Amino acid sequence: MKILIIAASLALFAAQPALALEQAVNITQSVKAVEVMHKGVKVKIERNPDTENMLDPDFSLTSRPCPPYCIQPMHLAPGVETIGELELLEYLKKIGRDASVMVIDSRDGTWPLRSGIIAGAVQLPWQELHPGHTDMEKIAETLVFRFGAARQGSLWNFENAKTLVLYCNGPWCGQSPTNIKQLLALGYPAHKLKWYRGGIQDWKMLGLSTVAPM
Repeated sequence: MKILIIAASLALFAAQPALALEQAVNITQSVKAVEVMHKGVKVKIERNPDTENMLDPDFSLTSRPCPPYCIQPMHLAPGVETIGELELLEYLKKIGRDASVMVIDSRDGTWPLRSGIIAGAVQLPWQELHPGHTDMEKIAETLVFRFGAARQGSLWNFENAKTLVLYCNGPWCGQSPTNIKQLLALGYPAHKLKWYRGGIQDWKMLGLSTVAPM
């Protein structure tokens, strides 16, 4: 009887090996890929179909000097929502269709060149929103002409300002958190600021595609 059971199990396994090998590497059970607009062109975000794919060397390190590469909290500030990949994809789908949303890659230096950026995001190095690196008048221009805020004398009106979704290298990166805290200090509404804490490290860990910065 035991021999018959083993034989039946082996026969069942042998009958469907191809099924296991050919399973798709979807984003979710029902979503294979997501199309987003990047600089006016449709780009498909999907996961690498190679199940042996590994992280880039840049993002395979487990430990970095702190400071500056310190682990960030899950919640940056009251009212600022921390989001994951699926929530970020929902915002990315609005790019090019909803002018009230902007996804920002806050990284500086060669990081975007080495690892690519998330399709639909715009590059805005964190220094461009930091008064220690950029003149306040230039920061004001960014708030008005890129984010949709309005100046009223010495005060700011953020009623029509965009919802900003910021990310950087990962949970150990302080670039997008620095920008978010600076925007809050200027009066930007917390509910209009979203933070993808996982950043490029988590994005790549899940095999999601990136595009070359242009």
